Amino acid sequence: PPTRRSSDLAIVHIADSRNILIQRMTEADRALIAPYMQRVDIERRQVLAAANVRIETIYFLEGGIASVVVQSKSGEHTEVGIFGHEGFSAAPILLGNEQTPHETFMQVNGTSALTISVGDLRAAVDSSTSLRDLLLRYINTFMIQTAASAVSNAHNSIETRLSRWLLMCHDRIEGDDIFLTHEFMAMMIAAQRSGVTLTLHVLEGQGAIKSSRGKVTITNRG
Repeated sequence: PPTRRSSDLAIVHIADSRNILIQRMTEADRALIAPYMQRVDIERRQVLAAANVRIETIYFLEGGIASVVVQSKSGEHTEVGIFGHEGFSAAPILLGNEQTPHETFMQVNGTSALTISVGDLRAAVDSSTSLRDLLLRYINTFMIQTAASAVSNAHNSIETRLSRWLLMCHDRIEGDDIFLTHEFMAMMIAAQRSGVTLTLHVLEGQGAIKSSRGKVTITNRG
């Protein structure tokens, strides 16, 4: 089992967490990691994992949306994946890596996250096959998402790409309002800001969304 424990911190009750991975864990696995977890508030633009920096903390989101972003040599940023309350940050640490070339930050305001140190999570995974398999299945799912994003950005129209990403965001929030700037949306789908603005007008004309400054409201998922 994990060996590091902060005796001065109260044990967090995690069974009621909104994080889907926490919900899907067996009672034994939740009991294994609960003494080493803390619940923290998270805010928009908060960095969960910096690029090329040793990862110390893992975040299991309970709300909001995080972006995994790649920076090109010219300084341009492209989002390669997102996750919300279905996932956790810094998945590469379970694949044997201490850091990642990608940055992960909060794109849409969240509520809270359950955090655990890298060492404690690795120790728990080493002692529980069921916990390891659950988290690795999530990593595989995330890899499928990033592959699908690459295909979509390479072959689909900007309307299709933006619609796809808005629906993915909609899947991860409560309600229909998505608070995103045009700059963020352009980064999400590897497009120019002007193209995103035009496409939002097209989708609004079709009755799919309502768009205002810094906010998109989904009005017709179909």
